[in-house]
Amino acid sequence: MLSIVSIGLVGLPVNAQPLYPTPDPDVFYTPPAELAALKPGDVVRARKIDTGMYVGTEGWQVAFRSTNSMSKPVMGVTTVLLPIGVKNPPLVSYQALINSLGTQCNPSRSLFNGELQDAAGAMLPIGRGWAVSLPDYLGPTSAYGAARLSGMMTLDSVRAVQKVAELGLANSPVALAGYSGGGMATSWAAALQPTYAPDLKLTAAVAGGIPADLEEMALSLGFAPHPGFGLAFAAAMGLEREYPEKLPISDQLNENGLWFREFTHDACRRFLLFHGAFRNAEQMAASKSLMDSPVAREVLRQNSLRHFDGIPSVPVFMWQGRFDELTFFPPVAEVADRYCRAGARLEFRPYEIAEHMTTAVAGFADAWNYVEARFRGEPAPTTC
Repeated sequence: MLSIVSIGLVGLPVNAQPLYPTPDPDVFYTPPAELAALKPGDVVRARKIDTGMYVGTEGWQVAFRSTNSMSKPVMGVTTVLLPIGVKNPPLVSYQALINSLGTQCNPSRSLFNGELQDAAGAMLPIGRGWAVSLPDYLGPTSAYGAARLSGMMTLDSVRAVQKVAELGLANSPVALAGYSGGGMATSWAAALQPTYAPDLKLTAAVAGGIPADLEEMALSLGFAPHPGFGLAFAAAMGLEREYPEKLPISDQLNENGLWFREFTHDACRRFLLFHGAFRNAEQMAASKSLMDSPVAREVLRQNSLRHFDGIPSVPVFMWQGRFDELTFFPPVAEVADRYCRAGARLEFRPYEIAEHMTTAVAGFADAWNYVEARFRGEPAPTTC
């Protein structure tokens, strides 16, 4: 997935500059000068929005204070859809499938511009009478690949939503849900919650298709042409945005790599997949020493659930395709085993499926039923 991230990191110059996304022109997305004075999860501002095509819903957007991977304050945004006519509904924080580099690809925009590919799935909670919050969990720089950041952004988005009195969700039971990149954000949020947000009460977390070991994914990609190279390159650029001093990748791209960086720096998932298909790292790199750097490997481990020792205190449902060639099964199974040994309440569901998105469809029906049972107060089952 991320084989390009460690290009020439030994002996790098110190002035490499990431290419950040074009800022959203809406002042709602501009952080206030006093952001650092706020606590994680504090509300910066909120506004009511027109939910348009999402019939039967009332919409709000909430800007909030969060934390990046360098422990610096950043501002996040989440979009909340409430089912009309339902008082005090349960809340699902749905971490959508973003996998992108542009601000227009985040749910606060992509829910309304056609870019959010799992928009229909994200609306399933509404049909059950639940509210849904869709955070822009990649943060203000669209740092795709920065899993720890995504977990913190997710937790702070829930904290903020519960503080907006107009939403009426202060005492609602809360579930986290997501698949693939959204599953990574969800699983990290569940694992971080006991230490990062111990004040936040969660009822359930359901996550599937989890990229649990970025280092292993990077090594497996190598230099050969790959159909998913566009997403791999995007993840490298996203991690560089989040760790500019540790991963100054752009400084080591060749002319073709710099052109592709410029071409894709505001791109969404479909664009990245189409234009990156069967390209490879060798075409982009000025050096082949891609995975030789201990610094790069450490960043990948810091964003790999397999190497994070946090244990969720919330009941968790995880599912994974046993033969998934995009997000590998063994690291997720290892995480599940560690959770069980630590006493977590986990239901782990393997599927005998290879295709990544087919597993999403197969697992989400059971995942939503799992959430509904937890909202009813039923004891969580376990496969441990």
